Amino acid sequence: MAERKVNSTNYQNQAFLESKCTLNELLVLLSRRWFTEILFCIEEGNSRFSGIKEELSPITDHILADRLKLLEKNTLINRQHFPEVPPKVVYTLTKKGEELCALLEKLCDFSGTIPNIC
Repeated sequence: MAERKVNSTNYQNQAFLESKCTLNELLVLLSRRWFTEILFCIEEGNSRFSGIKEELSPITDHILADRLKLLEKNTLINRQHFPEVPPKVVYTLTKKGEELCALLEKLCDFSGTIPNIC
């Protein structure tokens, strides 16, 4: 994916908002397509790439791999590699990932109370 221009207005606006409050940075992260759905899949017990891919069938392998790396980078999931043939990788939520899922579930419930939400 191409890097954003650091002198663009969108980049500068986002950088300003992120510097004001870490919540803004978290919201940008959460707004990445498939990010929360993958998190919820892992919470529900889909711990393998193939299981997540099956549940979220429209997602591409490239995007799924990217989002898993992003979740791991932000310490929301753990990736455990088993040196077997064929190789086996298992994903689990970290404590921080579990806390975020609980908060997101409350937000999902709350969003259902807002009339005419798009």
